[in-house]
Amino acid sequence: MQVAPLYDRLLVKRLAEEEKTKGGIIVPDSAKEKPAQGEVIATGNGRISDEGKLSPLTVKKGDKILFGKYAGNEVKINGEELLIIREEEVLGIIQ
Repeated sequence: MQVAPLYDRLLVKRLAEEEKTKGGIIVPDSAKEKPAQGEVIATGNGRISDEGKLSPLTVKKGDKILFGKYAGNEVKINGEELLIIREEEVLGIIQ
């Protein structure tokens, strides 16, 4: 099944969190927080302005992004947990 986000939405795959802390302590799965970084899998066509014009998105497919802890909606596609978020919920692009 393929999913194409609409308008200014992005389909994001969360990036894996580190297994160890900087001090070398291994973090168990139950203590891990969901990562706030991800890779954009697909993008919508763009945002529709008040005048009815379509403006392109800044974020593009393949970008690694930062987003808020509670941003977007989680969806399960082909057994994989993904996130659908609006472009305005993106905090930054990792370069």
